[in-house]
Amino acid sequence: MFILYACHLHVRSSMNSSVDFFESLIDEDGRFAELNCQEPVRRNRSRQRSLIQAETINNGGGLSLSPPHTISQRETGTQVSQCYSGPPSPSGSTSSTPLPTASPVPPPGTATLDPNWQATKHTVRERNAAMFNNQLMSDIKFIVGSPGNIQVIPAHKYVLATASSVFYAMFYGGLAECKQEIEVPDVEPSAFLTLLKYVYCDEIQLEADTVLSTLYVAKKYIVPYLARACVSYLETSLTAKNACLLLSQSRLFEEPELMQRCWEVIDAQAEMALNSEGFVDIDVSTLESVLARETLNCKEINLFEAALAWANAECGRREIEPTPINKRAMLGSAIYLIRFPTMTLEEFANSAAQLGILTPQETIDIFLHFTASSKPQLSYPIKARAGLKAQICHRFQSCAYRSNQWRYRGRCDSIQFCVDKRIFVVGFGLYGSSNGAADYNVKIELKRLGRVLAENNTKFFSDGSSNTFHVYFENPIQIEPETYYTASAILDGSELSYFGQEGLSEVYMGTVTFQFHCSSESTNGTGVQGGQIPELIYYGPTVNTTMTNSNTTED
Repeated sequence: MFILYACHLHVRSSMNSSVDFFESLIDEDGRFAELNCQEPVRRNRSRQRSLIQAETINNGGGLSLSPPHTISQRETGTQVSQCYSGPPSPSGSTSSTPLPTASPVPPPGTATLDPNWQATKHTVRERNAAMFNNQLMSDIKFIVGSPGNIQVIPAHKYVLATASSVFYAMFYGGLAECKQEIEVPDVEPSAFLTLLKYVYCDEIQLEADTVLSTLYVAKKYIVPYLARACVSYLETSLTAKNACLLLSQSRLFEEPELMQRCWEVIDAQAEMALNSEGFVDIDVSTLESVLARETLNCKEINLFEAALAWANAECGRREIEPTPINKRAMLGSAIYLIRFPTMTLEEFANSAAQLGILTPQETIDIFLHFTASSKPQLSYPIKARAGLKAQICHRFQSCAYRSNQWRYRGRCDSIQFCVDKRIFVVGFGLYGSSNGAADYNVKIELKRLGRVLAENNTKFFSDGSSNTFHVYFENPIQIEPETYYTASAILDGSELSYFGQEGLSEVYMGTVTFQFHCSSESTNGTGVQGGQIPELIYYGPTVNTTMTNSNTTED
């Protein structure tokens, strides 16, 4: 009897690519880009949607799951994969030669063309892998896929039953079926083959455009390790562009950890998430949860416009005219989650009041809410969303000024940093003039591996105190863990300013740890021990009340 090992995650890319690869997965043109440090692959994959329909255990042998909405991977381009391999099989061999991992799969059946093929397979794992997608000794066939995309896949009952309780019940349980062929119309052939590759070979190969359908089949046949690998892949893939769609799917698949990661991205980068193409494809329940969210970091007008875009797309899906009346009907009770009274009067008057989504009486009442001393009762929430509180990491223990420093003559102050959890950088705190009040022009930048992720030219007024003064990027920037980023600032203003000293190379913020290193781009003297950029302003996990350093939360 052979034993199938639960495989261990093995990423073929470089050491740090598991935490930062999806930043390069979607490039600036919205297309999938190649995995960090790997060869580019042809950008010729067409836009694909994976429609998953439910079936019972008697029709394909899986769990009876509610059918999800169409799974859409809108970003087209490079096929991105991560490979996982398990430990060697306990075959009794004392050989220390490592087994090849994620090796290319030969065409079905070719691994056993040699009449003495068994002699070339030294371990149980190798012999088992030779049976993957192989007609030899197969005793069951799966007819996988929907009409027009059907593939016949041979398999072996014993192998499947040792990997999945669903397969065991199907083939050896009290209600075992005697069919020689089993139809599985709700699963994509590529996803089913990924499942079998894990079962036969202890390898997991995930691709960006099929990972959701692979998660579905792993849940359907109760293969938890494969499901966890899919969730891990999706978590590292998470950006504002796909967070809403992944939130919808994580709710369907009941993956609370993935849901929480999605909410973190949506809260911090709400405007970008709401404007993503995938937002219009979410289900109405997810739409309602987004509109009800208290911590969204965006204007109410952005939420209203996103809800209208969703309603317009829903009209298209139902093949009805996208009139204002029909859009409102598509929104249903979700419209009452939009906080119209918290918009500015100008935003409401120039947008919501003129689009016909609200009834005339609702429009009048909201105008009166803005202008009248005696305000009518409204059906819409009147309290603004709380949003997120920005947190501040301060890296210096003291500051000082001297008669001959800190000067600015177009030179760059830079510092490198990394974190151990995903955060979203909002801006920097900077020191100002030590010679009385002064205005400063400043260019701030955030880079990763030399690539500019965000920059902003802005101004701030320094009152002559040793306080820090905050400057912000236009949008929060997602920072992945265990990856170094470079924060830079070029100031133009008063010749002399305060500067930090007694710098910390590591700052613990309760739930996030920052590490700082000197940057080769710093030409004005800033480093770990002293200089400019004393603060990083960010959104992240909630700060604990007890911290090892004296750090603050920004109001």
